[in-house]
Amino acid sequence: MSEESVPRPEGPAGRPKGLLEQMEELMAALNADLSALTDLQAGAPAPGAADEAR
Repeated sequence: MSEESVPRPEGPAGRPKGLLEQMEELMAALNADLSALTDLQAGAPAPGAADEAR
């Protein structure tokens, strides 16, 4: 596959995004997902909590 046929993500001015910019966006999305997961888990009982209550 030639490099010309690979679509490249574009930035705000239509210029190709750099690798660092793409990584920053991915890290921001990952952090948001992890925060949401943490919030969901905060409302759930800790693993093994039911066993300790017996």
